[in-house]
Amino acid sequence: MDQDAYLALRGIHKRFGAFTALQGIDLSIRRGEFVCFLGPSGCGKTTLLRIVAGLETQSTGRIVQAGRDISQLPPAERDYGIMFQSYALFPNLTVAQNVGYGLVNRRQPRAAVAARVAELLDLVGLPGSGARYPAQMSGGQQQRIALARALATSPGLLLLDEPLSALDATVRMHLRNEIRALQRRLGVTTIMVTHDQEEALSIADRIVVMNHGVIEQVGTPLQVYREPASPFVANFVGKVNRLQAVAEGGHWFRCGDKRLQCTPADGTAVAPGREVALYWRPEDRVVESLREDDPLHCAGTVRHIEFLGGNCLAEVEVEGLPGQPQQLQYSLNQVDEFGVREGGNVRFALRADRLRVFPVDAAA
Repeated sequence: MDQDAYLALRGIHKRFGAFTALQGIDLSIRRGEFVCFLGPSGCGKTTLLRIVAGLETQSTGRIVQAGRDISQLPPAERDYGIMFQSYALFPNLTVAQNVGYGLVNRRQPRAAVAARVAELLDLVGLPGSGARYPAQMSGGQQQRIALARALATSPGLLLLDEPLSALDATVRMHLRNEIRALQRRLGVTTIMVTHDQEEALSIADRIVVMNHGVIEQVGTPLQVYREPASPFVANFVGKVNRLQAVAEGGHWFRCGDKRLQCTPADGTAVAPGREVALYWRPEDRVVESLREDDPLHCAGTVRHIEFLGGNCLAEVEVEGLPGQPQQLQYSLNQVDEFGVREGGNVRFALRADRLRVFPVDAAA
């Protein structure tokens, strides 16, 4: 057991009849850390959060929080606050009554509850709104109320189950920044479930990428994005290019008419003749000071340009790589500077240090 862990999950399995939802989950979360469970629908991330909360019971495995084994404790005896996607506010109670609900249940004095509610409403940017009802508040305001309620009892752990997915994009971005700032200010250990990779990358200290009930990778946002541990992570987090290649030994790979040298993700040698996939991000290329004798030098024709605001993605048919179009990212200024246009030619060089190599059976 990790002695530095505030929350430790060990050997968590969850089965629903013949279906295995979680398999062999081991994870340590430090005190004050903001962790995101990221993955597609059905990957097990919400089930894992519900097991931490005691709303589901694991089939096997242990959960230890702050040195206390909570594996079999009911939700009411665990130290957490929770915030759901659906807000789950009581429509017949005022905002103040919703926020103070957990405190009233704990039989706190009325004056203490009122003071704590006022403090929390001020904390989430809704001072003076205690007398209103949830139906009189916008979606973003209702989610702030739900956050205040989750924090009311000063829990050691804050659980957020896709709390922003029902909000429009502008409100979602603003509120996630507020949640992150508030979490840092309070220092509360936080787990957030999301399927939104941008949300996870922008808010988390560490990301737990999940797929089919297992953890694919745990790392900082930069590690997960730049050093994906598996083809699934590379494909799921951010945009990525994939090149089919064959190992030639000595970290050399034959890709179409090109020979590229790069080290596999785990650093091990790949047997000659083994089929592999090379993954690289659209921004991981060089477009200036090119040498045509560089084995990583490429040229091609732009087939399509996708406008993304401050950046563009150009789909390029690369010479020597038939049937493997690649995407290149350019800023708008670079589009003008290098004359990037549909039907035009472009030159670029791959970056060997940014290529990730995976055997094809792992990349399937």
